[in-house]
Amino acid sequence: MYSLQQHSPSPLHLTLLKTSKTHLDTTQLHAFAVKTNLIQHTSLSSRLVSLYADPEINNLRYARSVFDQIQDPSLVLHNLIIKCYVFNQQSHEAIALFRDLLGKSLLPDNFTLPCVIKGCARLNAVEEGKQIHGLVLKLGFGLDKFVSSSFVSLYAKCGEMGLARKAFDVMDENDLVSWNSLIDGYAKCGEVGVAMELFDEMPERDLFSWTCLVDGFSKCGKVEFAREIFDRMPNKNLVSWNAMINGYMKSGDIESARVLFNEMEVRNLITWNAMIAGFESNGRFKEAFELFETMLDGDIVPNDATLVSILSAISGLASLSKGRWVHSYMVKNGFLVHGVLGTLLIQMYSRCGSIESALIVFRSIPKKKVGHWTAIIVGLGMHGLVDDGRKYFDKMINDYGIEPTVEHYGCLVDILCRTGHLEEAKSIIESMPMRPNTVILMSLLSGARNHGNKDIGEYAAHHLINVAPDTSGCYVVLSNMYAAAGEWEKVSQVREMMKKRGFKKDPGCSSIEHRGVVHEFIVGDKSHPQTNDIYSKLDEMRNKLKSAGHVPDTTQVLLCIEDEEEKEEELENHSERLAIAFGLTNVEPGRPIRIMKNLRVCNDCHSVTKLLSGIYNREIIVRDNSRFHHFKNGTCSCKDFW
Repeated sequence: MYSLQQHSPSPLHLTLLKTSKTHLDTTQLHAFAVKTNLIQHTSLSSRLVSLYADPEINNLRYARSVFDQIQDPSLVLHNLIIKCYVFNQQSHEAIALFRDLLGKSLLPDNFTLPCVIKGCARLNAVEEGKQIHGLVLKLGFGLDKFVSSSFVSLYAKCGEMGLARKAFDVMDENDLVSWNSLIDGYAKCGEVGVAMELFDEMPERDLFSWTCLVDGFSKCGKVEFAREIFDRMPNKNLVSWNAMINGYMKSGDIESARVLFNEMEVRNLITWNAMIAGFESNGRFKEAFELFETMLDGDIVPNDATLVSILSAISGLASLSKGRWVHSYMVKNGFLVHGVLGTLLIQMYSRCGSIESALIVFRSIPKKKVGHWTAIIVGLGMHGLVDDGRKYFDKMINDYGIEPTVEHYGCLVDILCRTGHLEEAKSIIESMPMRPNTVILMSLLSGARNHGNKDIGEYAAHHLINVAPDTSGCYVVLSNMYAAAGEWEKVSQVREMMKKRGFKKDPGCSSIEHRGVVHEFIVGDKSHPQTNDIYSKLDEMRNKLKSAGHVPDTTQVLLCIEDEEEKEEELENHSERLAIAFGLTNVEPGRPIRIMKNLRVCNDCHSVTKLLSGIYNREIIVRDNSRFHHFKNGTCSCKDFW
């Protein structure tokens, strides 16, 4: 047994601690200190804490472990750990330790306070910041430059511009940090005049001040003011270029963002990510993927943020080949799929029509999180696998103890609505522990329309209009429900409501990708270069369908047309049938025909596609606005529930 008397730190030990530069050196000395009980010696343990907390080593877990073994840690040691927590984005822990410090009757100093205030700013914890501000005034640090500047930054980041200005005005001397914080806060709040006035009043401007204005105006949507400042900048840095590109993308001005991108002599990964994310968020999925390919060709290595955007873009394209290629790239380059990338891979495969690949990714994730469960349950529901959807919902609750969120209830309601269990779905909605969202109510309305249950449809529509009156899809589905029932007067009433609210019904559009080119069709489309071949194939399809005994379901015609032949012709020219005719003409036998449609596939087109898959012995995969349909050998994966 070792004792402190026998083993007090020798000058050699202390010298070694002072000269330790690496994590290995420090951990070896730590192990020796524990073994010899020298860890109880304050000077040695304090030095270990400072080494572990040093940014060059930055081992927060070891630093806190040593700190907790010290009987009465000093204020200096508290400050080191608090700073380390904030540095490592663990501001909750920093504030908790600050509270412990006060409980030990230790008084914070002007080193402690800026760190804790910065932690509050990162958490947007303005109320906690106000309490600390009160303590600061009691302790007499109200005029300290660094503490006051920290409060300006806190209040500005939290949008409390009145408090930020008060903290700024009481400072004896405003440093550049406080000027920039205040200007940035006003800019992000959209107070252009005040921000510009302050900017002009600054005694000196560095590059960061100009960039604050560009970034702030861009983020609040004031892109024209951001561009004005950007053009006035004496020297433009990468941050300002990237902020301007982000601003243009967020405002939907893709071309201006592209022009800036092309003008840049130097770009970094943030630049590429801003462009790719911008294309994706604006629905320009193909351009997002093409830029990603250009980026890789230039030997620029993507990060997780890049892949988040590109997987979302591939989901939008519903291009399985591109999705598999990116997944292969991720595996080869060591990207982990346990977090958000795993969720996005599951979503991507589900939306690209390969639920089997989505399940493989899901099963490969060792510690599944709520997002992974949500993605696979949604995916299974999207592909009509009702029994599997129920199984995974129950497994999540019973085997993993995960409380269902509103999204999980939404998946269950969606499954029930598609299978016609509308009363049960309505009962679950009414008994949910949280308020149903727009998605859940739309599922009930769509299910009622598809299964011809007008009472439940009107129930869902009534709640939707009360909760979210600007949900345009609600009026469209309600109108279609009345049209299918032949209640044209009610159809007119709903369409008049839509007109008053400025809503328009999107025309049906179907697309098919072939040899890297996306071909789009609308109802009755005759603009395609292969129009003659497509309509010739349509005639062939009509004859084969008639021979197979198909009788058109003219109740699916949502226009007030009396003549039956006209109704049949209307159905035959639906956009998905034109896309199928193109696919049968161009896609090699043995390869699936993959089609995307922006609206729900009507009942007649669904029946026709089932028959065509058997007649031509072709697999046809159709993604409509809610799920995928796998048509093969005369059947559909949704089992006629969608």
